[in-house]
Amino acid sequence: VQLVESGGGLVQTGGSLGLSCLASGFTLSDTAMGWFRQAPGKEREFVAAIKWDGIDTLYADSVKGRFTISRDFAKNTVWLRLNNLKPEDTAVYYCAAAIRQWSTMAVVYDFWGRGAPVTVSS
Repeated sequence: VQLVESGGGLVQTGGSLGLSCLASGFTLSDTAMGWFRQAPGKEREFVAAIKWDGIDTLYADSVKGRFTISRDFAKNTVWLRLNNLKPEDTAVYYCAAAIRQWSTMAVVYDFWGRGAPVTVSS
């Protein structure tokens, strides 16, 4: 089982980025997928999640209206679109998978990627 994030990088305030997470070793049909982030010196926090139906989504209040999570079952991939980025969005972004569970809590997620750094310059 492996989750591999890609698409991180450096962007200016107000800019956009797209993150992707490719899952291998399992199918996404029974999993909720989430994105979390961890800024330097801070705890990991929930960003967004999408249920196994590909329809229901959850967002942290801090990113609601700016970030969009989506998934492609055929490609076993989950995306996170980050728009109108702010310096406080700077963090390492992690993709995570939860087998038949649905939560904003990191402890619920069974598998994790290694993370993709996002840096937003002011």
